[in-house]
Amino acid sequence: MRVRLVLAAAALLTAAVAPLAHAGGADGHHSADRPTGTSARDGHFTNGLFVDAYGTVADDATVTLSGTYRCLDDGAGPVFVSSTLVQGDRSTGIGGTRAVCDGHLHTWTNSSVVKDPAYVPGAARVEATLLQLSGTGLPLPRFLATEKADVTLR
Repeated sequence: MRVRLVLAAAALLTAAVAPLAHAGGADGHHSADRPTGTSARDGHFTNGLFVDAYGTVADDATVTLSGTYRCLDDGAGPVFVSSTLVQGDRSTGIGGTRAVCDGHLHTWTNSSVVKDPAYVPGAARVEATLLQLSGTGLPLPRFLATEKADVTLR
């Protein structure tokens, strides 16, 4: 129950302030070594987030998005990968994944059933955020990395 509450809070906070936090490429073709949407100190890689060029729409309207991320430290609070799918004039949050911040490259996959109207195969845009919740009481979001990428839904 607590994890669902944290995921819901993260999704709401991300949706509210994500347009202010964009700092990434949009070519849809990413290299795991490219520090898109990150900060680098003395040439060392810190945090990064990448979106795969393809997503899927299943027959039951389940949308699945994926990519890779890397983050160094989650000691200040839990870290999540959230994603929003934009197609035409429609925008919907597609799940959230708890991140493991150990400096290694990890995959993320977010899925959600989206109906009325369902997304269709074709061009779309994904806005993904690596978000840390920190503080006592009401957790405050800290954006570790963001990525906007054009994708193809299959």
